[in-house]
Formats: sequence, C-alpha cells, structure tokens
Amino acid sequence: MVSRELIARHCICCGGEQLQRSSAVLMPFVAHRVFGHEPLEITADWGLRDLRQGMAYTLCNSLQCQECGVLFLDYRFTDEQMAALYAGYRDERYNAERERYEPGYTALTKSFEGRAAYISDIEAWLAPHLPAAPAVLDWGGATGLNTPLRGRGGLHHVHDISDVGLVAGAQRADALKFGQQHYDLVVCSQVLEHVPAPLDLISQIVPILSAETLFYLEVPHEILMREHPDSLQLAPLKRYWHEHINFFSKESLYRMIERVGLRVLDSHILPVELRGRKGSVMGVLARLP
Repeated sequence: MVSRELIARHCICCGGEQLQRSSAVLMPFVAHRVFGHEPLEITADWGLRDLRQGMAYTLCNSLQCQECGVLFLDYRFTDEQMAALYAGYRDERYNAERERYEPGYTALTKSFEGRAAYISDIEAWLAPHLPAAPAVLDWGGATGLNTPLRGRGGLHHVHDISDVGLVAGAQRADALKFGQQHYDLVVCSQVLEHVPAPLDLISQIVPILSAETLFYLEVPHEILMREHPDSLQLAPLKRYWHEHINFFSKESLYRMIERVGLRVLDSHILPVELRGRKGSVMGVLARLP
C-alpha cells in the first residue's frame, strides 16, 4: 500500500508522485532509537582519500508533495521502530538517553506538566457545534489532560498506545466497543505529525463515527509552513528531522479527510504560545457526508 512504503515514493496525504527531494539529516536521538545509529567522526587517521573529515550523521531526504504541499521525512518507520522511538516516553531512562544528545531536554519538559492554555480557545470554537455535556473520545490523548471539553459532565474516553495514567474523570476506551459506543466528538490532536502513515490512522477512526459525530483533527502549523505559505519549494529548507516527521499544509489535511470519505465543515489556524514560544495550530472539523 502507498501509505506503508518504508521509503516514501508517493505523497503520504494525497498519493501524488510529484515530490521535490532534498538531502537532510535525521537528528541523533531519533536515529539512535530507531536505527541504532550513533554520530561518527571521520578523522585524518582513517586515511581516506574521498571522504572529508568531520562528523557523520544519519542521512535522509526531505520530500514535499507538489500537489498538496505536505512536507515530510522520506523514512516511514515500521511499527517496531515507532515502538522503539517512544518506548518509556519521558520516563527516567528515556529522559537520560535524550539528555545525552539534547542537554536541557528534561528541564524543558516541565512546561508540559499543566494543561495547555490554548485548549480553552479550542473549546470555544467547538462548543457551538456540540451538546452541553458531549461524549468525547480523544484518540492519542495520552493522559487526557488536554482533551477539549473534558469536565463538562459528558463521557471522556481516551485511546492511546501508552500505559500512562489518566486524569480524573477520564476512562480508557474499549476498542472492542468502537462502532457501538456513540460519541458526539472524536478528537485527534497533536498526533499526525508523529506517525508514518497518517492516512491509515484516520481510516481507523472513520468506522467509529456515526452520522452525528464530529471529528476534530489538529496538527502544529509548523514555522516553516507559516513563513512560506503555499510554497512548493520547501524541501531544500528542511535540513533536519526530529519527532515531527510530517509538516502539513491546509490543503494536505483536506485531501486526507476527503480520501477517507469525510466532509470538511470548518477549519482554523489558531495562534498559541507553547513552552514560552509563539506558534500556531491548525484544526479541521469534519463529519460523515
């Protein structure tokens, strides 16, 4: 299947074949966890004629679809590689390993401990479309801390591959009951930028939706996409890749949603402040036709 290519030859969103390509580097922490690669210094005592001296890192390619504009890493990690990358996410071992490559990482994660301030703006945008106490499923919601509209008296289910504890009021979703349990809102927020097959993930969500269910999809509006709106010449500008392996355009999100048979109702780009830095998120609201 196109969406499961291990080295992408097609667009991960629209399936197009016209891809701009440019060499880049996979950041050392990701390369170590996924491939077992360590940075390596090429020195004069190697005695090599054709290789220049200096640090060697894991090479990759930046690809940009010339049809829908999505910018992405050419490596499409397997399920096992994804499990290795996120094993023990932010536990003591994970943090120590990441600190080795990225000093100061653990201190940075302190800013993730509280509920993100911008969620109240998302709630204000979603609330007019929903009942006062909506039944919500948060797909990939981790602890459920940032689930929109939680605590409003409605059902709060979380579906996540991690085994982290849930916030008060949240319940682990029973995947065996998907399709039987009614939800007013299904949320997939800050997930698709991490996954190798975003179209496949959305396809898994569609059978859960009823005719009345709203689907809210949210991704970061990455700074490179903000600074160069509508540009199809971004691959040479993206010189390294880390946890976020997909940078979405609005058009690419629309194409994915339409390919799985959903209809876009509304969308927004919301300025936010995360970890003391200004940024923005891009959200799309959709439902079954």
